[in-house]
Amino acid sequence: MATKKQRAGRRTDALSKERIVEAAVELLDAAGEGGLTFKALTERLATGPGAIYWHVANKGELLAAATDAVLGDTLTVPAGSSGAPLDEIRGVALGLFDAIVEHHWLATQFALQLSRKPWGSVTPRLFETLGRQVRALGIPQGDWFTATSALVHYVLGAAGQNAANARTLGSGVDRAEFLDTASKAWKELDPVDFSFTHAIADQMRGHDDREQFLAGIDLVLTGITAAHLPSAAT
Repeated sequence: MATKKQRAGRRTDALSKERIVEAAVELLDAAGEGGLTFKALTERLATGPGAIYWHVANKGELLAAATDAVLGDTLTVPAGSSGAPLDEIRGVALGLFDAIVEHHWLATQFALQLSRKPWGSVTPRLFETLGRQVRALGIPQGDWFTATSALVHYVLGAAGQNAANARTLGSGVDRAEFLDTASKAWKELDPVDFSFTHAIADQMRGHDDREQFLAGIDLVLTGITAAHLPSAAT
């Protein structure tokens, strides 16, 4: 029969940092950052706080690890990719878009990592993955940072806004009805002061979020190549 010490040893071995981070992601997905507490984590893992603190020092470190774990699952080129830089950028960008929609807390954590701790693991991995493809496009080295920054900020900004919209609609609001209401409201604005808004009201009503996101990526990529590729200037 195993002794109490032996059972405790096996339990400590089983509670890896990976399992703790996995449980943290589950809590974040279910209840957001406010729902991620060490008390909730110990209950989910059926362990004591000491076993968790052995692997993770505090909530900030846990949030960073959860963000990094989801990012690691996302920054992969989809199967069947042509290997062309533009296709790989689109694939990675769409993967980030879907991840931010699925994990509604992720956009905020990405933004915090970029602004508060750009030397951490998240920002360099984003820039490395997208930047390698920018380099492969033939963009001059002096423009790598600006071009990659434009991509990173568009991806995180557009995906984050879409995730915020999805959270609003997740409370039982029908998307088609919501967009129809917004479209009608735009058309009721003064047609002189808001002539452009009137013109695009129907486009807003029927748009597909993922298609619009990819169209935006193409606009950014077109601008990057037009501005920075030597052949585009001739």
